[in-house]
Order: sequence, then C-alpha cells, then structure tokens
Amino acid sequence: MLPGMTGLARAILLLCPNCGKGRVMASWFRIRAGCPACGLRLERDEENEYWLGAYTLNFIVTEVVFAAGLLVVLVLTWPDPPWTAILWGGGAQMILTPIVFYPFSKALWLAIDLMFRPPTPEDFASSSDTCR
Repeated sequence: MLPGMTGLARAILLLCPNCGKGRVMASWFRIRAGCPACGLRLERDEENEYWLGAYTLNFIVTEVVFAAGLLVVLVLTWPDPPWTAILWGGGAQMILTPIVFYPFSKALWLAIDLMFRPPTPEDFASSSDTCR
C-alpha cells in the first residue's frame, strides 16, 4: 500500500492513522484527546481552525452524495422525475449524511494532516484518553 494510504485506510476504520491500534472517537460525536495506544494527540493544534478541514470534507461528501443521488434519480425517471420525492429525499439526505459521516471526516482529516505534517515528539506530549 502507498505510504499515505495506510493512514487513510486506518482512518476509515476510525482507528488512529498513526498506529492503527487506538480508536479515534470516544463516541459518535466526541474525539479522544489522544490515542490510547501510541499517545498521539488527536487535537494537533489548539486552534479551532484545525478542524475546519474536517467540516469542509464532511460538507463536500454530503454535496457529492446529493449530486450523485440526484443524477441517478433523474436518469432513471426521465422524462417525468418525481420532484416531490426528490425534494423530501434530498432534504433527508442533506441532514443524515453529515451526521453519519461526522466521525469519519474527523479521522480522515487527521490522516490527511499526518500525511502533510508527520508527527513530531511534541505531538505525543501529555496525551490522555479524555474526551473533548
């Protein structure tokens, strides 16, 4: 597997992208402060802007799922698409996809960040298994 792909594969399984042993999430909506296995601080920067990438990734996935679903429905039902069903189904999808994808967006963003900024000794300092 390519070097960065291992971390991405681990993140998809919600495991630490660094070691692949510890769980990244304490619950569906709470990330751990540190990996229980290797001690990597999962909150790499103390600034709130760090997770903007995870939120953007979640938004992009939601929009792509909506566009793909809309395209499939339009192709299968043309020339008389069920606009009411598309409206309600699209609304439900726009609410559910970000909720379902939320922990994956956090873990994947951490893996992407580790690809571009490999961990330093400071990233392992004072890590704990507490939740944020």
